[in-house]
Amino acid sequence: MQNRVLKIGFLSTYPPRECGIATFTQDLVRALKQESGLKTGVIAISDKEYRYGGDVLFEFPQQDRKSYADAAERINRSDLQALVVEHEYGIYGGDSGEYLRYLLGGVKKPVVATLHTVLPEPKEKEKEILQALCRKSEKVVTMAGNTRRILRDVYGVEPGKITVIPHGVPAFDVPPREELKKQAHLENRTVVSTFGLISPGKGLEYGIEAVARAAKKHPEVLYLILGRTHPVVVRQEGEAYRERLEKAVDDLGVRQNVRFVNKYLTKEELVRYLQLSDIYMTPYLAKDQAVSGTLAYAAGYGRVIVSTPYLYAQEMLADGRGMLAKFRDADSLAGCINFLIEHPDERKSMEQKTLRLGREMTWDRVAGRYAETFREVCRSGSEGAGGADA
Repeated sequence: MQNRVLKIGFLSTYPPRECGIATFTQDLVRALKQESGLKTGVIAISDKEYRYGGDVLFEFPQQDRKSYADAAERINRSDLQALVVEHEYGIYGGDSGEYLRYLLGGVKKPVVATLHTVLPEPKEKEKEILQALCRKSEKVVTMAGNTRRILRDVYGVEPGKITVIPHGVPAFDVPPREELKKQAHLENRTVVSTFGLISPGKGLEYGIEAVARAAKKHPEVLYLILGRTHPVVVRQEGEAYRERLEKAVDDLGVRQNVRFVNKYLTKEELVRYLQLSDIYMTPYLAKDQAVSGTLAYAAGYGRVIVSTPYLYAQEMLADGRGMLAKFRDADSLAGCINFLIEHPDERKSMEQKTLRLGREMTWDRVAGRYAETFREVCRSGSEGAGGADA
């Protein structure tokens, strides 16, 4: 096994599909390419036609139930040694993504599950699906330690199967904050930012109202809302949510304090915006959110974070690494922003604590931990290499 080149498949969405899971998988695959003795390939779940690159072995349509069983057969015939299932309910077809079970029922390769959502109080269908995935899996990867108990107590996952590997963060060599602010003509502004695909669950209306309240004391504050509307939201309701946010900005009279950057940003652009930010804010509404890639990025670059207390934020902001505000409470968010503006020494201390955590989250370190997990699974009695490529 030591001399054998392992080939690991990833079942996931994948760029150019605009999706946080797609970006995560692409980053992990790229980082794993630096690991000796390991190759990768992607089985892409598509919601429309995409032009994929060479990382993708094959694709199949998200809402075609039969395609899941067909995909399992192609995986079985391939030379993949193991299959990684990136799991988020919304990226698979059927009610709560139940079509995934047709693939799990047919695939004969060892499975590793990476969980992007772990609900403490799931609906019955959601619970059944995640239980089926975890039973099928040799290892179950979660990105936050506080979900271990939920997986054990709610879903009945064997503790020995569970491993915690943090969300990865890209490493870019970017200029210091003040230099980036100068380039952006923001030298005298206190920059608060939020990035990611925009959807109603992000709670941005509360973020805007919080900044409006903070601006009464600190008119220099500027809130950057970075990112396009989520493509699924656009298909369902167009830009109605963004238009409501923009109307809120006008109604509150804070056009000088809120700026929308309405584009799908590259990772390097995101990192530059993060680096010039003084505060990163996630006013999310879903208390059970087990992971946030955007918050992970912010932590990776040592930003001081203000967030509502969803599961992932509670863990990431523990031990003085940021401030937690109440859900759906603009006053609470504004209070955190004002405190950080008015106590620069406290803010600097939080940044330093967050940066120490962030240094453990770079993709090279994270990929090394995934690679060891894959090797362990393949050592423990997996199927051998199959025949033709997938």
